[in-house]
Amino acid sequence: MTKAEQLQSVAVLVPGHFNDHAVERIDRTFDRVRIERADPALVTHEMRQNVRAIASFAGIDAAMMDALPNLELIASFGVGYDSVDVGHAATKNIMVTNTPDVLTDEVADTAIGLLINTIRDLPRAENWLRDGSWARKGNYPLSRLTLRGRRVGIFGMGRIGQAIARRLQAFGLPVAYHNRRPVDGLDYQYHQTLKGLAEAVDTLISVAPGGASTEKAVNAEILAALGANGVFVNIGRGSTVDEAALAAALGDGTIAAAGLDVFADEPNVPKALLDAPNTSLLPHVGSASEHTRRAMADLCVDNLVSWFTERRPLTPVPETANVKARG
Repeated sequence: MTKAEQLQSVAVLVPGHFNDHAVERIDRTFDRVRIERADPALVTHEMRQNVRAIASFAGIDAAMMDALPNLELIASFGVGYDSVDVGHAATKNIMVTNTPDVLTDEVADTAIGLLINTIRDLPRAENWLRDGSWARKGNYPLSRLTLRGRRVGIFGMGRIGQAIARRLQAFGLPVAYHNRRPVDGLDYQYHQTLKGLAEAVDTLISVAPGGASTEKAVNAEILAALGANGVFVNIGRGSTVDEAALAAALGDGTIAAAGLDVFADEPNVPKALLDAPNTSLLPHVGSASEHTRRAMADLCVDNLVSWFTERRPLTPVPETANVKARG
């Protein structure tokens, strides 16, 4: 049997809506199994017997893994994988992969664009032109904030955080960061605590992953430490922010403005944030270009192909890096 024939016999479960390019490749290469959503109650006896991999935007919990006894690999689409129970996957000898690197520059570009939009109020300035206010009322009001003279802190100095830092350096802005631990080889000032970082800067960009360890890490205390000239930008995970505290801080002048691409309960955005005049809000579009999403789709499927031909993943998540292929 050729490798192509071997792959055609591998059943890959694809829950719900998935990237069109990834689906096309899976259809050409594997035996794609469709399911409405990642719900153990929807798993049939045939799926239990045959499914060896899942390709998904994430959201795979322990119960779903337990419902598929022959599951070997979860190919998660995206760099964040906090909605996959990777701890359980490791105990069940299930490999989990994600799609890092290929979206790094796109997300970093978005972070810089969102930062500038937030500080210079550019989306509202464009609306001023489009709705005829420029012709009727004259020039758009001067922006209260500027990027000039700012000190930027990055919460989460991974691949994307470092790409953002390089861009900020080109703007001539000093950069500091907070991580669980210092990153070898980086010259940026490291702060052991998020509060210490917030106290030292006036612009905080969160690139931190989701999960219990970062749940509402950016809270009222951190925002107060950022100060009245403070600007907060989040392109990481909505769960890392206490959104009620953020809305309050924006409303009472604790901080000056916020730019958000991610939210705790997407696509539902708190009304207080929608109504705040000092926010710039995006619908989670950090990596949302055709070019980058296609690259992410290819890496997602390439992990499937590599696992079932070479018996190794291309981009395993750290928690399952030691998982070995069966047989």
